[in-house]
Amino acid sequence: MSQALIFALIVVAVLAVAFIIPAFRPYLRPMPFVAFLLGISSGFPLTLLLATMTFWLSRVGIDKSTIGFAIGLTTPYTLKFLWAPLVDKLPLPVLTRLFGQRRAWLFFIQALLFAALWQLGASDPALHLGQFALWAIMVAFLSATQDIVIDAYRIEILSEEELPHGTAMNQFGYRTGNLLAGAGTIFLASSEGAGLGWAAAYGITAFCVLPAAIGALFAGPGRYIERHARKAGASLGTWLAETVVNPFREFLGRHGAFLILGFVLIYKIGDAMGQVMLAPMIVELGFSDTEYVAVNKFVGFAALIIGSAFGAPFIAWLGMGRALFVSGLMMMLSNFLFSLLAVAGHSTPMLALAVGTENFTSGIGLTVFVTYLSGLSSLAYTATQFALLSSFAAVGRTWLSTPSGYLAEALGWFWFWAFTVVVAVPGMVLLWIMWRKGFVVETVRQPSTMDD
Repeated sequence: MSQALIFALIVVAVLAVAFIIPAFRPYLRPMPFVAFLLGISSGFPLTLLLATMTFWLSRVGIDKSTIGFAIGLTTPYTLKFLWAPLVDKLPLPVLTRLFGQRRAWLFFIQALLFAALWQLGASDPALHLGQFALWAIMVAFLSATQDIVIDAYRIEILSEEELPHGTAMNQFGYRTGNLLAGAGTIFLASSEGAGLGWAAAYGITAFCVLPAAIGALFAGPGRYIERHARKAGASLGTWLAETVVNPFREFLGRHGAFLILGFVLIYKIGDAMGQVMLAPMIVELGFSDTEYVAVNKFVGFAALIIGSAFGAPFIAWLGMGRALFVSGLMMMLSNFLFSLLAVAGHSTPMLALAVGTENFTSGIGLTVFVTYLSGLSSLAYTATQFALLSSFAAVGRTWLSTPSGYLAEALGWFWFWAFTVVVAVPGMVLLWIMWRKGFVVETVRQPSTMDD
């Protein structure tokens, strides 16, 4: 049974449950489905750049040290808040008038991304690695910019009630994009698959921009709020202040803003540290590639999708504050199963239990966390503020987890995973403080409660 079939069966099961349990019914609404389509287009470029591209480079004999530059392609995702204000407020000639601000930028960026992907696929890394790298960087920048637009547009087309379900559907779509860009592109290119070659495979995968475009045409312009757009006679300074300064000033002026940023920075650090060291531990414990892939492909993937599906009802049942706290505890404690795996050694059932539990709790936790970030983003500055928050989360995930290798070496696997549980405690303490001070609202989107 393939990942695609598992995904399809889970989606069918969720839709069936949606007819029975009220907390799942918003999954059947049109706008959450549009969020699913947006997720497909958002999810495929990064996988295409990292997993698929590094596989291609390895196949043509590029050395490992050179392939390592691919990690640098994640940089635009951590810095996207720097140009998000322009994407947020700068109108595009003709396109903005025809389609609205969000869809104009979406169509514009997707056209450039489509062209860049074709050029990347047509480049020959074995002969022209520099040209190949240039197009890869362009794809990374355009992909990060597309995420700015899609995240803002997703928040603006979803009602307050639909936001958790739309976020979960967006995660489903993201995983679908991952599948298409990963296994799909390799199948199209490989001689053992369709045998089309890398240029054709990348060219076909580029059509993954279409789901978001189709969804956007159906959903309309969304609830974009135009404030102080630059018109004839308006000063450039006034427009720049509204576009660049005010989104950050509005957010940082809220009570508890720096506490919230600190929480976003460290909330998932334990989970991130563990993920960096999971593969090395699996190798050291003697698991074969086949065993690890089978557990990830079937147990892990299914658990992740099911967990994501439960994220939205989780918020409905518990409220945002309790959902953040309980999902955080679940993610934190699930890491301890890897300590038990370190003691058990080469035990496939224990590996399946640990990976399945971790993916299930992460699926719930990610949906809850992204819904929380979405609710913090004022509709007046959606793109800029969500880019700021998601960039902070990416910095915590990427840079604060870098000492993982040194810690694993010094502590051993059992105590390393125990440490990932302990290091998650400060995030939970910050969440508790925020909750007690009223900085975590129980409804999904009420940024005005913190705007005093």
